[in-house]
Amino acid sequence: MVRAEEAIAFGEGSSDEMSTPRSPFPPTLSLPTGEFQQLSRGRERGRQVRARRPGQQGPTSSSIRTETTLSTESDPWAWILRSQRSPQAQDSGVPEGAGSGQGRFLTGEREREKERGREKERGSWLSTCAAEPGMWGYLSLLPAFLAVWAITGVWTVFALAVANRAVNLTEGFPYISLCGSYPPQSCIFSQLLNMGAAMAAWICIIRYHQLRDLGVGKWFNLLILWTGLLCALGTSVVGNFQQKNQLPTHLTGAFFAFFVGNLYFWMQHLLFWWMKSLPQPGPPWIGPLRLGLCSLCTILMVTMVILHSWLLRSASAACEWAVAMLLFTLFGLFAVDFSGLDGCTLTLRPGPSLSSPPASPLSLQIPL
Repeated sequence: MVRAEEAIAFGEGSSDEMSTPRSPFPPTLSLPTGEFQQLSRGRERGRQVRARRPGQQGPTSSSIRTETTLSTESDPWAWILRSQRSPQAQDSGVPEGAGSGQGRFLTGEREREKERGREKERGSWLSTCAAEPGMWGYLSLLPAFLAVWAITGVWTVFALAVANRAVNLTEGFPYISLCGSYPPQSCIFSQLLNMGAAMAAWICIIRYHQLRDLGVGKWFNLLILWTGLLCALGTSVVGNFQQKNQLPTHLTGAFFAFFVGNLYFWMQHLLFWWMKSLPQPGPPWIGPLRLGLCSLCTILMVTMVILHSWLLRSASAACEWAVAMLLFTLFGLFAVDFSGLDGCTLTLRPGPSLSSPPASPLSLQIPL
């Protein structure tokens, strides 16, 4: 025989019916198959908590609420307790299954809908994730790898050109493009610059979203982004259109790679000088180092053009090599700025002309 309060809790009767024998098991509920499977799959069990309302003398069916707690014990009747609701609770506006896995599912859906709405308002398809304090994220390896890749690659092309006698050091120091104009080093030169351009473009995109999250204005940030992308495009053009085959196209690519690339880093430095509130990770000498490298790069580029016009080709070529090394180093210094990023997430969403996709329990997000 069950107690009176248990009988009232299950809605079986009142205190006057205590003399009536009752089954020791909870009443059997008839639920749809889908809801039964969804509720029974939860790994949490319900715990019945009796909460007295002010002015009441004992527990009633409307004063019973359910909570979910983590447990490794199996409770075959937990899903029945979670699904049993009183008419007062149904009329109160609480969503059905709020204390069960179904309620958590609906709550997760609302949170994902809010997140998608915020992403649409921001117009962003890439978001960056901050790393833990004192920890360097893996994104900082990308700029460092680009610097090592490019510096090692161009000197390898130079060594192959000298070994194959494509250039003669007794006649003068060669330009970078001259070393990569003849096979087999021309093939390596093209592949080297194409991969370097792809990595540089990806660094510029990540940097754009990082600055956007720091509160940089949209138009100036976009101007910086497109300047960096033009630098990456010019680098790819230099590698694919060799000097001896397409000289005008090759020179156009070299202009974007060197001059526009230098402008990209000057705009980065101007941004941090203009917005003093932007955080500058790394040691305090990183800022002056970048300023010195950008200034030296500008001086060497002007000197390179002047020496080339004076037909001092060896001295002009030496300036070109120095400028290339400086630009690769400036890209590598982005590792300090990316040290505070733990990763980035690419979010796919429909365009404004497409209808919204149906609600799904999973959000399509690709961690990079």
